[in-house]
Amino acid sequence: MNRNDTIFTEQLLPCGKTIPNRLVKVAMYEHLSSIPGGPPNDFHYELYSAWSKHDWGMIVTGNVQVSKQHLTLGRDMVVPKVLTIQTFQPFQRLAQVMHGDQHSQSLAIMQLSHAGRQSSNILGGRLPFVSPLGPSAVRFGHSKRSEGVISNIFHRLLFQTPKAMSSADIDNVVSEFVRGASLALQSDFDGVQLHVAHGSQFLSPKSNTRTDEYSYHSLLLLSRIVNAIREVVPRDFVLGIKFNTSDYSLFEESEAKVAQEERALTHLRQVVSWRTVDFIEISGGDYENPEFMLNSSSVTSAKNPRQAFFAHFSSKLMKELSSVTSSDQCAPLILLTGGLRSPAHLYTALRSDHAHLLGLGRASVLCPNLPSVLKRRRAAEADLSSDVTPFKPEPDLRFWPSGREPWRCIRRHFPKVKLIGAGVGMAWYVVMIRRLAKERIRRPDYNIGGLGAITKMWVWIDAPELQQTNSISLAIYVLMLVLMWYLYLGSRSFLFDSH
Repeated sequence: MNRNDTIFTEQLLPCGKTIPNRLVKVAMYEHLSSIPGGPPNDFHYELYSAWSKHDWGMIVTGNVQVSKQHLTLGRDMVVPKVLTIQTFQPFQRLAQVMHGDQHSQSLAIMQLSHAGRQSSNILGGRLPFVSPLGPSAVRFGHSKRSEGVISNIFHRLLFQTPKAMSSADIDNVVSEFVRGASLALQSDFDGVQLHVAHGSQFLSPKSNTRTDEYSYHSLLLLSRIVNAIREVVPRDFVLGIKFNTSDYSLFEESEAKVAQEERALTHLRQVVSWRTVDFIEISGGDYENPEFMLNSSSVTSAKNPRQAFFAHFSSKLMKELSSVTSSDQCAPLILLTGGLRSPAHLYTALRSDHAHLLGLGRASVLCPNLPSVLKRRRAAEADLSSDVTPFKPEPDLRFWPSGREPWRCIRRHFPKVKLIGAGVGMAWYVVMIRRLAKERIRRPDYNIGGLGAITKMWVWIDAPELQQTNSISLAIYVLMLVLMWYLYLGSRSFLFDSH
């Protein structure tokens, strides 16, 4: 076998469906829908057509929220409250776009999410300062008090203390995820991915302080959702899970680290034992400790040449799965996401048995035709396994050259608000996603810096609601701009460390 063939070998999922190659366009935050949330629109269709033309093995949508009252920043796709021919038609068109032409074999996966306590004030789909639902009444950002008054004020402005979910609330959430899976099925998606990462579910001891069965059995809610979905979908319907290693504090250097890793592995062993899950994506970071939102260059080091943030944990999980024989079709595939920035990184992750599937998020925006490029280079007999050249450079999101910041002497005396710095990177990629969707321009605009990215993300003149003569939508949009500019520019001295 050609040494370059490992990326393009087919992968069989436990449900019986085949992924044509190992390259997965993973979910990203898109910020493309109308406010306050809604179905996919022309921007989504154009965006996903840019990916579907280039033979990705699997394409996963951005968050599709199962609850309209629990959005992230207001522009999420949302599962309709009632499923009718009219309400699922936009999603059906999205699935058609993701599947591409008749020669494409890419799988189209809808990511289902419930933002929980991380649903923001104002833009979260509720009236101002109405509490979101969460596992417990633990406010988001509560663990960051040690970072100072500014950080605490920022988190209090953005996030309300959640209401601890009752049994009825939990039953309703299960029903919402089932409705989302039914939407995906009726819309001709190949399956769904459950977003249980980044602190939004019951797995994290930071947010789950309950004393009932959902504390003692922290996987209970996830188990109920998985089982309920399996009851209403056919056997070959793909069901994946996005799992978060940072819910177990894996990046903390402490004596408890080994115990936390074992706790995480125990959870994943239980998920595997259900024999109902097709793939598990290993991710990391939540919005209180947002490694997954930062630039790769800011969280990787020379000690990690593969720059795969979570390879250490996924490799342990792969060893656990090795005990399941290859003839057993019930072992889920492991999808590794984070820091895979060059061909050599991809091959090293595979050779080291860190994953079955390779997840690319930001790289898919910088280089949407990546599978096609790699195939052409393979045909030319290039040695991809030793090529450490990044697919594309990452942006420099500093507001000014190092050492020239106007408030350098002031900001050093204040704590950093990590969420803001991480949000600058997110904003830049949102702007690039919109360029890809509207103008079909594959070349990133590196002239856009941190401040420009934030401005363009929030001041979106092509926003869907602005194309309609709806005074209420316009009023909401203007209010949103005022609030977000207040929050961002009021804390702008902390934005300089985003790179």
